[in-house]
Amino acid sequence: MRDFEYEAPNSVADAVALLSRNGTARPLAGGTDLIDQIRVGRLKPDLLVDLKKVPELNVLELSASGLRLGAAVPCYKVYGHEGLVQAYAALADSARIIGGIQIQSRGSIGGNLCNSGPAADSTPSLIALGAVAVIAGPEGTREVPVENFCTGPGKNVLAAGEILVELKFPARPAISGSHYVRFIPRNEMDIAVVGVGTAVVLDAKKEKIVSARIALGAVGPTPIFAKSAGDALAGLPADETSLDKAAELARSHATPIDDMRGTKEFRIHVTGVLVRRSLQASIDRARS
Repeated sequence: MRDFEYEAPNSVADAVALLSRNGTARPLAGGTDLIDQIRVGRLKPDLLVDLKKVPELNVLELSASGLRLGAAVPCYKVYGHEGLVQAYAALADSARIIGGIQIQSRGSIGGNLCNSGPAADSTPSLIALGAVAVIAGPEGTREVPVENFCTGPGKNVLAAGEILVELKFPARPAISGSHYVRFIPRNEMDIAVVGVGTAVVLDAKKEKIVSARIALGAVGPTPIFAKSAGDALAGLPADETSLDKAAELARSHATPIDDMRGTKEFRIHVTGVLVRRSLQASIDRARS
């Protein structure tokens, strides 16, 4: 491990100032990915800016207008919040499987997003639930829909000196449900071969789909918002025929590669299987 300086500011403004003054500085929310990347020499920062003491990054607020989730809130607080689990179930699904207990006590959904891995477990859920990233930097504050946040493997829209402050989610309709599911080759290899996040809204009779959002992980250079697959479900019965249609459309969005975890053909097939399963789970949650 190389030597570096350490700062723990108490405000967003101070954090942005520190990051802006040092071109190699890196923000630290949980550090579960960052510290490993420094240890192996992938990153060589001269300064780490610990964001855990910034109040805005530790907000966890559920209200009638939606959910605010600070970028440094650890995963265990996400799946430990009863109201969040009920209204934003897919997010809790993701938080429960990001690493083990030790990782979940430090690692955050915000950090998982900023690491911007194509197979990140939280990003498909964030996209499915319509999350918006609130970003602060030297030029002020801006907002970016999560489906536009990642720009490549390990890359995102954050410019020099900018930090992710929080994630904002719209309020969920009364008859709605969401779900995240992934396929991994074995428990010892804790990274998705395919990950799928879905969210659905049903009509008053719980028989037809009013709207749906589908997001895919690990089948492209960035997490994918399969918009056409979700849009195609609007107005259709919540039945097997509709889910099969969405699964087929979702497959067309997948652009995976061959690697040690699976072939392109296998991943495209699994994408359809998991989209169908996740949609059915979201529908079941909406109905219950």
